[in-house]
Amino acid sequence: MNEPAAHLRRIRMWLIFFIVCLVLSGLTAFPLVTELDWLTGALKSSPLPDVMPGFMEWVERCREGLVATEAKYPFVLYGTDWLAFAHLVIAVAFYGPYRDPVRNIWVVEFGMIACAGIIPLALICGPIRGIPFGWSLIDMAFGVFGVIPLAIVRRRIKRLEALTAPVAVSGPALASLR
Repeated sequence: MNEPAAHLRRIRMWLIFFIVCLVLSGLTAFPLVTELDWLTGALKSSPLPDVMPGFMEWVERCREGLVATEAKYPFVLYGTDWLAFAHLVIAVAFYGPYRDPVRNIWVVEFGMIACAGIIPLALICGPIRGIPFGWSLIDMAFGVFGVIPLAIVRRRIKRLEALTAPVAVSGPALASLR
């Protein structure tokens, strides 16, 4: 396999990984109450409540809030449906770089900017919404870990671009071609 083809293959593997993560992240935003029911049950049957009681209290509080919201104001959860949809739409956008990485590098750069934007969002909105700082750190980790595959992809796209760019011929070399 030649070097440009190897770069393209690696770019596509990283993009598939990133797309799958986005899709899974989006799909998990739909059944929040069910997921928190499962998580609460799993955590209660583990040693975690004794080791980290504050974390367990937070998970139970989130579950109670979602159950109450779903029962009385289910339309509020429509916001998380839109969150899920946004993840799926953004995942579709990464088909462009999959198909033609050099031409669509801007999508990768957009994704990197979005990952960076998670950090100020968590730092600003987390305290406003009463989110514990530890949980905000978990949210920020999505941006930090999300940017890693995108940075790898961007670096590989730049290398692919350099490998496939037409060579400019000028000066004595151009004269010898005539």
